[in-house]
This record gives sequence, structure tokens and C-alpha cells, in this order.
Amino acid sequence: MLANANLIDPWMQTIGLLSVPAGGSKDRGSGLNEGTPARHVDDTALHCVTVSLLDRPTSSTATISWRDSTCCCYGDQVWCASRARTEGVCAMSGRPIRRGDAVYKPRPCRAAPRNADAMILTSALDDATQT
Repeated sequence: MLANANLIDPWMQTIGLLSVPAGGSKDRGSGLNEGTPARHVDDTALHCVTVSLLDRPTSSTATISWRDSTCCCYGDQVWCASRARTEGVCAMSGRPIRRGDAVYKPRPCRAAPRNADAMILTSALDDATQT
């Protein structure tokens, strides 16, 4: 029985592989921030999401790709410039957001998106555009 103690449990190995973000490195082919693994606070659970800047159609909007295997997936979601009404964490950079900071939030619509409480710091989007 002790001879088998060093064997890797296949189930635990599978769970470990699932927790690794897809596309672990940045793809800078288009010059925009693509596939950046980010941290998002959802109630009490902290899990990994992938946030990519697709386009900046205007100075006050951004088109974002949001991939979260536990919550939702939006291929081309429009985000609008706003001010943070609450404290939070930037979905793109992981930096803290304080009340009143310049942020982008998902465009409000009749059926609120599952990531409606998410925010991205304006400076993080500016950095992604310059990259």
C-alpha cells in the first residue's frame, strides 16, 4: 500500500490543469492586450478570468472579450467610461480600484450582464492600447 503512495491521482492532476489559465502568455500580434489572465472578485470566490481588449471605437468606449468558465463568456462586449461607485479590483490588471477612480464598465442593458459589477481601470486600457 505504501508503494503506491507516490502515484499521482489522475483526478487531482485534471483539476490542477483546469486551474491554469488558457493562453498563459500574452499574444501581442495585434498590438493590443489579448488573453491577459486577470483576477475577478465574485461574491466570496476568487477565480481567474481572461480579459482581452479588442477595439477602442471611441475615446469613451472599448470592446472587450470576457471569458470566465465559471460565470459567463462575452466575445465582444461594449464597455463605457464611468467613475467607480464602489471599491473593487481591476479585471484586467488586478490593481485595486477606489471609489471615484476612472474606470470602464459593461454597457448597461435591459438584461444586466453577469459581469455587470466588473470594472477595468482606464489606465489599464490605455496601457493595453499602447502595447
